[in-house]
Amino acid sequence: MELGDAYGDLGVGMTRKRKRDDGGNLLSNFSLDDLNQDILERVLSRLPTSAFFRLSSVCKRWKSVAASSSFKYACSDVSVRDPWFFMVDSHLDRSIVFDSTEKSWKKLNYPHVLQSRHHNLMPVAASGGLICFRNSSGNFIVSNPLTGSCSELPPVELDQKNQYLHAIVMSSDRDGCKGSYKLILVHGQLPKLRFKVYRSTVGCWDDNVTLSRKVDDSIEFNFNDDTVVYFLSRTGNVVSTNMQRSPSKQYSSVIVNKNGEDLIYFISSSGTIMACNLNKRCFVEYPRLLPVFSEYSIDVVECRGEMLVVMLSEFLETASLRVWRYDEDARTWHQIAALPPAMSHEWYGKKIDINCVGAGDQILICMNSNELYTYLLCDLVKNQWTELPKCNMNGEAVEFMSAFSFEPRIEACV
Repeated sequence: MELGDAYGDLGVGMTRKRKRDDGGNLLSNFSLDDLNQDILERVLSRLPTSAFFRLSSVCKRWKSVAASSSFKYACSDVSVRDPWFFMVDSHLDRSIVFDSTEKSWKKLNYPHVLQSRHHNLMPVAASGGLICFRNSSGNFIVSNPLTGSCSELPPVELDQKNQYLHAIVMSSDRDGCKGSYKLILVHGQLPKLRFKVYRSTVGCWDDNVTLSRKVDDSIEFNFNDDTVVYFLSRTGNVVSTNMQRSPSKQYSSVIVNKNGEDLIYFISSSGTIMACNLNKRCFVEYPRLLPVFSEYSIDVVECRGEMLVVMLSEFLETASLRVWRYDEDARTWHQIAALPPAMSHEWYGKKIDINCVGAGDQILICMNSNELYTYLLCDLVKNQWTELPKCNMNGEAVEFMSAFSFEPRIEACV
C-alpha cells in the first residue's frame, strides 16, 4: 500500500477540500502539513505499519516525526495491529515476514547484533512486537524485528539435574508497566516440573518455582487401562505421527490468561497436551485426541485467548487437517475447523511435519516434507483456508520451517 492509499483510508488528502459547514461556507484547502505536530503524529500513527518505512522519504518534517519519541508514544495508543508472521528458514540469517494486511512478503534488515552470531541463534518465542532468540549456550536475546534493536538477557541458571526444557513463552507483563514483558521457561523431568520467569521491569530472573501434579479425574486417566474409550472424529481419522518438530518449534507452547490465571500449554515428548497453571503452581495432562499407539503431526496455538490444537492425520488413503478445542465441561475434544479434503489429499503419505502459530482469529500453518512444502492461513471465523503465495528472494523460492506471530510495532522496547 502506498502512502497515498493510506491517506484515502484515513479520509485525509493532501489537497482535499472539507465539506461545507452549517453556514454554507467552503473551508479552504489544507494539507497534512497544516496540522500541528501532535495531531500529525496521531494521524500518521494510524497508518499501516508497512508505511512507517516510507515516512522518512516523504519530507524532512515526516522524517523527524518517524524518529520522535512522541510519535512512538502515539503508536502505542493503537491497541491492536494486524499480525505479521516472522518466518524461520534453515539459514537463520535473514528476517522475512508475511504481512497479513497487505498479504505480501517483506524482507527486513536483519539486526546487526544478530548478524555477527546468527549461526548460534534460533527464534523460540514472540509476544507483542518482540521476538526472542536462544543461542547455543542457552541464553536469550530479545529483538524488535522492525527497528533492529536487541537486548541480551542475563544468563539463566537452571537445575543442572533437571534442565530439560519443555516450553519457552513470552507474554506482556500485566503486573508491570506498559510495554513490559515476561519470558517464562518450563523445565524438569516429569513429574518434577518447574518454571522460571524473567521480568523486563526488573531485568532479572525469578527463582525456580516447583509445579505439582494436579490429581483431577475430570482431565487425567490411565492410558494403560484397556477399558479407556478414546474420542475420535466422526470419520475416525487415526494417523501417523512424525513428531519431528522444526528445531525452532521444539519448545512449541502457548500462554493463555483465564480468569486472571496464567496457563501454559505445551506438547510433551509423548505427544500429549500439558497444561501448567502458574498461579496455582500445578499441572495436568489432557486426554489424547487419538490412541496412544496412533501417530500424528500435532501443534498447539493460541487464538482469541484460548488454546487450540492443530492436527494432521491420515486415513483411508487421504490426509486430513483439523483444528480442535478442548471442552472443559464436557471433558472432550471438539473439532471447530477442517481443511477441505480437496486441499489436503496431496499430502497423504508425504510424512508432513506441521508447525503452527495463532494470531487473533487466524492460524498460520507451515507444512514441510522432503517432497513438498506449503503455507496455509486459516480464518477461524469464516472457516476459510488460503494457501499463501510462494516467497521468492533473489529469484529463488524460500522454504520456511515455521513462523512466529508478532504485532509490527516500532515503539516496542527490548
